[in-house]
Amino acid sequence: MNFRYVSVLALGILAIPVNAPSASREIQELQRDVGLLQEQVKSLQNSQNEKLAALTVLVQQALDAANKANTNVAVIQSGFQQNLKEQENKVVTPVVGLSTRMDQMSMDFRTLQGAVSDLTSMIGKLQTQLVDLNNAVKVLQAPPAAPPPAAGGTASGPNAAVETPTISATDLYNNAMRDRNGGKLDLALSEFNDYLKYYGNTELAPNAQYYIAYTHWSQGNYEDALKEFDLVLEKYPDNNKMAEALFYKGMTLVRLGRRTQGAEEFKEFLKRFPNHGLAGQACSQLTTMGLKCVAARAAAPKAPAKRNKKS
Repeated sequence: MNFRYVSVLALGILAIPVNAPSASREIQELQRDVGLLQEQVKSLQNSQNEKLAALTVLVQQALDAANKANTNVAVIQSGFQQNLKEQENKVVTPVVGLSTRMDQMSMDFRTLQGAVSDLTSMIGKLQTQLVDLNNAVKVLQAPPAAPPPAAGGTASGPNAAVETPTISATDLYNNAMRDRNGGKLDLALSEFNDYLKYYGNTELAPNAQYYIAYTHWSQGNYEDALKEFDLVLEKYPDNNKMAEALFYKGMTLVRLGRRTQGAEEFKEFLKRFPNHGLAGQACSQLTTMGLKCVAARAAAPKAPAKRNKKS
């Protein structure tokens, strides 16, 4: 209901004279009711004004609280970002520095490893040169050859000629390897035996002994091969051909019909060299014999490590 319209209506009714001749009792009652209605309208309007004022206060308080909350959130966010930045400076920066340091150390280690490899190679060459020099000194110190013996006689005694090599260790070994690779196995055998005869204490002596054994094996001379493989394992217990010698000793025993002994060699090979490139073949040999392969894991052919020694 429009309060203004009600007020005008009430004023109009009240303006009617009470003592008019046509006034009646109903008019008076109507005027009274309108007066009461006007009072109620005023009271309602005042109540609404008070509620509106209270609501305005509450809305203002809510706005203030919201602004304050936004301020607090901004402060918290700023503090969180500051703490995150500090943590990043404390953690990320040292980690980056550590990673850089680790890369530098890895590079230094590789450099050191290369230097050690070069040094090992140099020592091997120096050892060979020393042996050659020692043999040259022996040649110079050897007494002159004795005159030819009489018919049917032999030279003996302190004046007998001292047998010395006429070729350096490096050249002799290289010649033997070249003849072996070229298929001249008998000549290679002779040269490897000469190498062991004159240079049996050098770095490549175990290799020469192994190739003698392997050449006999490849020619089917299994008895001779077995003896030579035993020499590799017994005379040179710590050498780079130990694994191959152990494996082919087992193969030699199998070819000789001594399968039980061959199986023991294969088991020893797998126990000591489970990741060697020949481990798969050793497992196959045991399986063929009806035995269980006890390698640490299924050994796949593995690329040989870089060596400074000649093969």
